Amino acid sequence: QVQLVESGGGLVQAGGSLRLSCAASGRTFSTYNMGWFRQAPGKEREFVARIRWSGAVTYYADSVKGRFTISRDNAKNTVYLQMNSLKPEDTAVYYCAPTSGSRPADHFGSWGQGTQVTVSS
Repeated sequence: QVQLVESGGGLVQAGGSLRLSCAASGRTFSTYNMGWFRQAPGKEREFVARIRWSGAVTYYADSVKGRFTISRDNAKNTVYLQMNSLKPEDTAVYYCAPTSGSRPADHFGSWGQGTQVTVSS
């Protein structure tokens, strides 16, 4: 079971950028499709972006398409989320997880602590 640690969040003004990282333990990381999810206060957790195990294919929620870029470095067991042109509605706790389609994979155990992103207007 992979263990995940998210980092890189913070407070940024609208229009700014942040780069999130998700460090994974375990030798099987490079075989997993991975994704980012977020949860805003009072809302359900939602899908943001995902990337195939090889890094060759990515997919984004409509709300972030053109602004966010997901990438991965399998040698470092890390997946990234570059967030540009941030908006106040991007404010949320961001999590990463192995994915099956745009949902957490069935074998996924438990969420990490996440990383808080706050975008001020």
